[in-house]
Amino acid sequence: MMTEPTNPGNAEQDHVPSWSVGQCATLACLLEVTAPKPGNVHRGCDFDDMTFVDFVVSATAIGPVMQAACDRGVGTTVLQAIRATRQRVSVNTNLGSVLLLSPLACVPADQPLETGVSQVLGRLTAEDARQVYQAIRMAQPGGLGRAEQMDVSDPPPSDLLAAMQAATDRDLVARQYVQGFEQIFQVAVPSLVQATESGWRLTESIIHTQMRLMRDYPDSLIARKSGPDVARRSAELAARVLDAGQPGDPAYHRELSDLDFWLRSDAHRRNPGTTADLLAAALFVILRENRIRPPFA
Repeated sequence: MMTEPTNPGNAEQDHVPSWSVGQCATLACLLEVTAPKPGNVHRGCDFDDMTFVDFVVSATAIGPVMQAACDRGVGTTVLQAIRATRQRVSVNTNLGSVLLLSPLACVPADQPLETGVSQVLGRLTAEDARQVYQAIRMAQPGGLGRAEQMDVSDPPPSDLLAAMQAATDRDLVARQYVQGFEQIFQVAVPSLVQATESGWRLTESIIHTQMRLMRDYPDSLIARKSGPDVARRSAELAARVLDAGQPGDPAYHRELSDLDFWLRSDAHRRNPGTTADLLAAALFVILRENRIRPPFA
């Protein structure tokens, strides 16, 4: 059961102007990485080869690219965003987020994002596939392995959605392309909105939504790097957090701490990075649709 609102809106907040598309993309990535989510890089915890500052720089780099997405299309946006990132950061900080944000950023301002993104995906071309494959190779993500069909090292297919369909069982980002961003619109966005409207701080709402996603959709980056059994174990531990209570309950925070310790074992191979990508996309949606207002905490 969620608590009563502790920070009700006021007249000034009701007239906050909308964010631009580029601002939404940058701010969504910043809010996602700033929240101290179990197992992820955040403002209080770096990895040996990847820091909080790397993510801040990456979020800043992609803003202008996302601002122009509606005129350029998905493939060009993905490729230019990854190129802009790699010019400033030497590690893959944001491929999954860029793949999700780009179709959302391509939706015209006068269209709802949920219906609009399906239309954007329906217009993907062979050139989009070529550019997305080039971007994936440029980003050099870890844990991809080798696919029997439509591997990223193969020539790009003419149909990007067919390639995403081939990867849907092993990649939650690919599944969003095939299923119309279902986990984002039907799970992550409602969870964030409900939590913030009930009075939870945004940080608490992000972490709680992370737990819901990890419980119901075992993180596919963990599965690729550590195997499906480890991914399922991470889902079980996330369920234990949710069963322990809610933000503010001592048992809830003990379980969060235990999960964080477990996820950071094994040289960060249990990093729930795909879940973080889904959260960034969901935060973009609620910012773009003015479903959350500052101040953020």
